[in-house]
Amino acid sequence: MADESKVRIIAVMPAYNAAATLEKTVKDIPDGGVDEIILVDDCSSDNTVEVAESLGLTVIRHEANTGYGGNQKTCYTRALEMGADIVVMIHPDYQYDSRVIPIAAELIRLGNCDVILGSRIRTRAEALQGGMPTWKYIANRCLTITENVALGQNLGDFHSGFRAYRRKVLESVPWMNNSDDFVFDTQFLAQSVAQGFRLADIPVPVRYFAEASSINFRRSTRYGLLTLWVMFQFWLNKLGLYKAKIFRSAESADKDSEFPAAPANHV
Repeated sequence: MADESKVRIIAVMPAYNAAATLEKTVKDIPDGGVDEIILVDDCSSDNTVEVAESLGLTVIRHEANTGYGGNQKTCYTRALEMGADIVVMIHPDYQYDSRVIPIAAELIRLGNCDVILGSRIRTRAEALQGGMPTWKYIANRCLTITENVALGQNLGDFHSGFRAYRRKVLESVPWMNNSDDFVFDTQFLAQSVAQGFRLADIPVPVRYFAEASSINFRRSTRYGLLTLWVMFQFWLNKLGLYKAKIFRSAESADKDSEFPAAPANHV
């Protein structure tokens, strides 16, 4: 970023059937907190697009459902094209508190870190009282501990739907090689660590309610197993034994996916 005092902050929202919660998510963003909001609609069956357009967002419509990771690829591609210095990804389902967007962006602008995650879990009681299912809390804790050990980090929540990135991260990490499914996020963090970027987190109050999107137990189990596979790949790459597709440059990566296809779905 050439001028640290005038960074361009763009929020991106990977959306699927978010009509009921989108306006509340957008209106909670503090005035002047972002310069642009991009919403990528992944073939919603409700009127997400119409609501987004009424709010003045930049709207991109997918002609086919690409999945959660595929949606983010479009989000980040467009944000970079629009000159973003900092990109904040937040789910438009009103589960995460969008009032903290300027805080995350400022920590990156100041040079304190390169990637910010919103941590939903400050205490067990708070997470459960906020509506997080017990089984999901236990799974989150087990996976987060494993990822912290494997990646040498000390983050509170590796599986947050609130993330902020410095432009250089998005320009350096080969995220186009990643899965189009939910494990995209895990791959991105492993890639960021492998390239030496600094990760940090901030507390983000979270809400669980009927309209807040989530994935079922079966999809969560698949996601958990793929997360462990990514950690294994990270160490193979670190030890120089094998460079998986996600750790290769976009130019050298094979076209074949290392992950079996899954039905397109969303968090």
